Formats: sequence, structure tokens, C-alpha cells
Amino acid sequence: MKRYWNQVIASILVNSIYAMVNYPVVLINTLLAPLSILAVVTFASHGTLLPVAALGALIMNMVQSGTSMQGDLSHLKNDMKLQDMVVSSPTSAGTYILGMAISELVYSIPTIILLLILNFIFVKITVIGWITILFDMLLIFTFSISLGFFLSTLSSDIVQSWAFSGIISPLLTTIPPVYYPITYIPYPWRYLSYLSPTTYAAEIAQNAAGYVHLGTLDFALTWIILVAFTVFIFVIALKKSRWREI
Repeated sequence: MKRYWNQVIASILVNSIYAMVNYPVVLINTLLAPLSILAVVTFASHGTLLPVAALGALIMNMVQSGTSMQGDLSHLKNDMKLQDMVVSSPTSAGTYILGMAISELVYSIPTIILLLILNFIFVKITVIGWITILFDMLLIFTFSISLGFFLSTLSSDIVQSWAFSGIISPLLTTIPPVYYPITYIPYPWRYLSYLSPTTYAAEIAQNAAGYVHLGTLDFALTWIILVAFTVFIFVIALKKSRWREI
């Protein structure tokens, strides 16, 4: 068990603490995307969508933290050849994912704290609602981490990872109704938004805060679909990723 946690801590030190201490300017990158869209939506709606957008910024941060792992893993794998050493060690893919996942959360701590402060100020919600949102965020983060890991094993160069990030970010956080209610999307385009798991994460969060009202059946179905998305990509990441063969 001690060796297991030492491997996790090593990932945190290598992937997040090193960059945060030596290159603090990189932390601005985690702040810009969620806050810039939050500002645009707030100004465009004359402040009426600020609470919804604040929840959306949390979701975007979770997705951004998870999927950005592919760039970090690509750098460690292709540039520093660190993954070669990890693969030849007793470390499993699951341990590697966990360590890197926690490191991405550590890296995002300043952004998470700021977004939580904004949500506590502008989003009026019960304790049960916050617990619901917590599980919602953990689930979409797990999905994003699994997706990021899987894509990193397919990438042969960090430039390719940047291309993946450029595609994934708008598909998961900008185009879907993350910063605004899905009711703002007219039919039949609304059906397309349900192809993204972040749509379900946003509906859960917005329902918990009282901005979208889901019936009991719809609420349960939304959770089931989000869990299904997460389990599917998690299994793919563990079973289909090129891990030992690299």
C-alpha cells in the first residue's frame, strides 16, 4: 500500500507541483477558458445567466482538467520517455491514471477555489444540492480523465495532443448547453446536444440548483446515461489503450 501511494505522490510531484512552483504563469491557462466564457455569457444575458454559467464554469474546469491530461501524458511519454520507465515497473495503468488524475486536480486548485467562491455567492442551493453537484463533478471528471488517458496513448507527438484538445474542448464544453439551459436550444438541434455527456452533467447541476426542472424519471435517466458514458470510456481506457505495447 505504501509503495502504491508513493507512486501516486510521484505523479503529483512530477506533473503538477513542479510546474506550479517553477512556472506559475501556466496556472493562468486553467483560469482563462472557464472565466472568459463565464464573462461572455453573463454580459450577453445581462447577468440573468450568471448562476447557470457559474455552474457551467465548474463543469468546464473538470472537463478541461481531465482532458488536458493527454497533453501532459504525451509530453511525459514522448519527450521525457518517463512512461517507458513506468511501464517497465510494477505500476499498473490504474495506478498511473489515479496519480495523474489527482495531479490534474492539484494543478487546478486555484481555479476550483475561485469558481467555488463564485458559486457560493451567486448560486442559491441546498446542502443536498451541493452533494449532488459534487458527485456530478466527480463523474464528469472521471469521464474526462479516462478520455484524456486513452487519447494520450494514441498520440505520437504532443502537437497531435494539442489538436485533440482543440477538438474536444468545444465539443464537450462550448457547443453543448453547459453555460446555459438546454431550453435555449431550439428543436431539432436540441437532440444533437444529447450526444455529449456534459449535457447530462449540466442538466443535473442545473436541476440541483433549481434552474432546470427534471421529473423523477428524467432525473434518474440523466444519471444513468452519464454513468453509462463514464463507465464505457473508463473501460475503453483500461482495456483498449496501448499501454504495455508502447
